[in-house]
Amino acid sequence: MVPAPENPAKVHVMADPVSAPDAAPQKGHNEFGVLPEWDLSDLYPGADSPELVRDLEWAKAEAKAFEADYKGKLDALAKSGRLYEAIARSEKLGDVTGRLSSFSYLRYALDTQDPAKAKFLGDLGQSITDLATGLLFWELELNRIDDAVIEAAMAMDENVARYRHWFAELRKAKPYQLDEKLEELFFEKSVTGAQAWNRLFDETMSSLKFEVNGETLPIEGTLHLLSDPDEKKREAAFNGLGKTLGDNKRLFTHITNVLAKDKEISDRWRGYADVADSRHMANSVEREVVDALETAVREAYPRLSHKYYQMKARWFGKDQLNAWDRNAPLPTSDERVFDWQTASSTVLDAYGSFSPKLREVAEPFFNSGWIDAPVHFGKASGAFAHPTVPSAHPYLMLNYLGRTRDVMTLAHELGHGVHQVLAGPQGSILSNTPLTLAETASVFGEMLTFRSMLSKTTDKKHRFAMLSSKVEDMLNTVVRQIAFYSFERRVHLARKAGELTTEQLNEIWLEVSRESLGPGVKLNEGYGIFWSYIPHFIHSPFYVYAYAFGDCLVNSLYAQYERASDGFAERYFELLKAGGSKHHSELLKPFGLDARDPNFWSLGLSVIENLIGELDATDPN
Repeated sequence: MVPAPENPAKVHVMADPVSAPDAAPQKGHNEFGVLPEWDLSDLYPGADSPELVRDLEWAKAEAKAFEADYKGKLDALAKSGRLYEAIARSEKLGDVTGRLSSFSYLRYALDTQDPAKAKFLGDLGQSITDLATGLLFWELELNRIDDAVIEAAMAMDENVARYRHWFAELRKAKPYQLDEKLEELFFEKSVTGAQAWNRLFDETMSSLKFEVNGETLPIEGTLHLLSDPDEKKREAAFNGLGKTLGDNKRLFTHITNVLAKDKEISDRWRGYADVADSRHMANSVEREVVDALETAVREAYPRLSHKYYQMKARWFGKDQLNAWDRNAPLPTSDERVFDWQTASSTVLDAYGSFSPKLREVAEPFFNSGWIDAPVHFGKASGAFAHPTVPSAHPYLMLNYLGRTRDVMTLAHELGHGVHQVLAGPQGSILSNTPLTLAETASVFGEMLTFRSMLSKTTDKKHRFAMLSSKVEDMLNTVVRQIAFYSFERRVHLARKAGELTTEQLNEIWLEVSRESLGPGVKLNEGYGIFWSYIPHFIHSPFYVYAYAFGDCLVNSLYAQYERASDGFAERYFELLKAGGSKHHSELLKPFGLDARDPNFWSLGLSVIENLIGELDATDPN
């Protein structure tokens, strides 16, 4: 009901951290026009504001009152027809604690090196964890109520019936729940367990310095150079990454071992059969669906990534790409720079061409302090969309550098934001979209923007560059993320036998990379340690397949849109508005799509394969 604070930034970073649009600090906010910055006062005026103190004290008091009023009484409450009373109070409490957590995290994300902000984040997180401990009974006790009693409660009250899917998902978790005291112990110790290691990773990574051609850069600036047109700069950045990550390998290896063991202990106590089953449960997706996705993508490696990177090596006049060339711009690349106003209008126009309503929902992000775009030291890397709570609005974080890819990043995160706004009326319980569908609006928004920009691009070289960039993004979203998923599976399975050394982790990473990237990419010395900076492995184990799921889903959806656009927008809005109130199978049915059908994945992957074929038949010059 009131989850322990997490790091939501890591939920929606761009698909491949290697190509994240990050760089050294901008000299001024006007380099690309006036870049927007967050106005967090929609949440709270400040960290010491009376409003924040009031809400925290109210949440503490309400949590105690909720426990006193309902603990041990939910069965009787359901039988009396008053269950919605408790549901409504739980949502209100979740909204307030979510607002507090969101404010503390977003404030911290703007400057992760500020000790005062870090302390505020930790202290507030501890307060919310403390008050939430007494609320663990809520879902545990709901699951002890007989199914017939829940059915009767839903029949008596349509407000309760609206939560049918939520009750069904709770029931799925029932076999893996522990007794209340153990759940309390797991919950309380999370602050000094996984949460603490997550924070150590974040603060260590943001404080690292990388030496590149005599210049000291943070990780954002170093990663940015891996997509620089100058190969010498790319190679220097690659070597700088490898050296600094290697110098810190003991810490990152230890963090990985601790978190993998922590998860294994939790999974074992709860009785999960597979290392990724808890993620599948959270995603409301069946293991066989994810297994089918992984199998389909791995079987397609030769037709997708292997073929494309061999083509790219040929375009570069090489037999084989070096590891630092994989995300390099093509010799004919699109070097256009988009100021903020152009980027904004490009994305909004693309959204509007699909539906004026979609543009209408998106516009407030640009004029209300809902986006933070400048790059500066200490700011969280990458990009994300934070949903905050239904009573407020989402916030988007970017690190804007004016490239075509940055425009796509804006389109991607704006899609998340629009999805979160549309799902908000479902309330704090049902608006939370499972990760399998959480990437739908973001990837669809990217596709709309890409197709719009491509249709307006007449220059042959720019068009070729846009197509190749889109293919690379798709490979990073599908192939790369499934490779990450395979890496995680191997690491977590191997950890059951004992601690893993850095050398073992490096070798698993290299084996998975060889399989996924193919003979067109050379894995140069130093590449083995590159697993260590990828935040998904730390913050959300096995999350990564959601990107591939979302990309293949959107490819199939977009194909439906191109074939029969009549009524598509209305069905699409209904999917987004549903949030997490329905299973993915029910939400996809109006589009004639079924993730359990093997052809579903083949259709999505064929879109990438066709684009690669189009590039192969085109002269890049």
